[in-house]
Amino acid sequence: MPLKKTTVITGGAGFLGSHLCDRFIQDGYKVFCLDNFITGNRRNIKHLLKDRNFELIEHNVTKEIVIPGHVDCILHFASPASPVDYLNHPIPTLKVGALGTHNTLGLAKAKNARFLLASTSEVYGDPLVHPQKETYWGNVNPIGPRGVYDEAKRFAEAITMAYHRFHKVNTRIIRIFNTYGPRMRLEDGRVVPNFINQALKGRPLTVYGKGDQTRSFCFYSDLVEGIVRLLNSDYHYPVNIGNPDEFTILEFAKLVLKVTGSSSKVVYEKLPIDDPKQRRPDITLAKKYLKWKPQVKLKEGLLPTIQWFTQKEHP
Repeated sequence: MPLKKTTVITGGAGFLGSHLCDRFIQDGYKVFCLDNFITGNRRNIKHLLKDRNFELIEHNVTKEIVIPGHVDCILHFASPASPVDYLNHPIPTLKVGALGTHNTLGLAKAKNARFLLASTSEVYGDPLVHPQKETYWGNVNPIGPRGVYDEAKRFAEAITMAYHRFHKVNTRIIRIFNTYGPRMRLEDGRVVPNFINQALKGRPLTVYGKGDQTRSFCFYSDLVEGIVRLLNSDYHYPVNIGNPDEFTILEFAKLVLKVTGSSSKVVYEKLPIDDPKQRRPDITLAKKYLKWKPQVKLKEGLLPTIQWFTQKEHP
C-alpha cells in the first residue's frame, strides 16, 4: 500500500495557514501543522484536531524541526504578517524569516521534499513601478519600521533560491498580495478587518492620508487555489498571486459602509511611515504558468468575511 502524501504547514493555525490545512486534508494528505501561536489561533484549526490525518505540533520554527517519516511538501507560512504584529514582534519576525526559513529548507533538503515559501508583495516596498511585476527589485527602506518584515521576506527569498541552486532543493516562491476572508483577526491592524470592525461597531472608519493610496484584495479561496497550483507546477522563481482589481482606500471604505449598512463616518489621519502608495499585482506569470486568475469579486468576498466578524466568538 503506498504511503499517504504528507505535508508540513508552518504557521498552520494562522489565517492563511489554517485554510491551507483544510485544503490539504480535503486533498487526502497527512498534515503536520506547526505553530507557536504568537499570532495563530487554535479556533482556526479546532475542527481538524480530531481528524486522524491532522497533527498539531506547537513549535517555534526558529528552533530545529523534527518530523517523523517521509514528507512530500513543506509550505512555510510562519510569520507575523500585519503591521501591528510585526511592529510588536520585530525580532521574532526577522528570526522566522531568516532562521525559520533556514530550518524549513533544511527539512526539505533532508526529506527530499518540495518546498514553497510564502513571500509577500511587501518585498516591493513603496513601489516605483506599477503594477508590480516579479522582475521589479523593489523600493524598500531597510531601516524603517516596516523593514523587519520586508527584509525578512527578501532574505527568505534569497536563501530559498540559494538552496535551490546549490542544494538542488525543489523550491517555489509565492508573493502574496492583500488577501482577506474568514479567520482574519479582528484586531490585526490590516485595512479589511479594521474597516469592518469600525463599521460594525458604529465607529468612524480611519483612512490614512487622503485615502487615494491603492490596494488590491484577493479572497482567500482564490489564493489557496493559486498556492496549490504553484506547488504542483515546475516553476521555481517568484510568482505574484493576488487580485489585480485596484481600489483606493477611500473607495474600499465606502464599499464596506455600503455592504454593512453602517452609518459610520470616515475620518482622516496622518499617513504611516513607508506606507505604500500603490499596490497591484501583475499576474501575467500566474496566468501563463498556473492557468490561474482570481474568481471572487470584492463585494462577493466581503459578505462571508463580514459574517465571520459578526459571530459571537471570534479571534
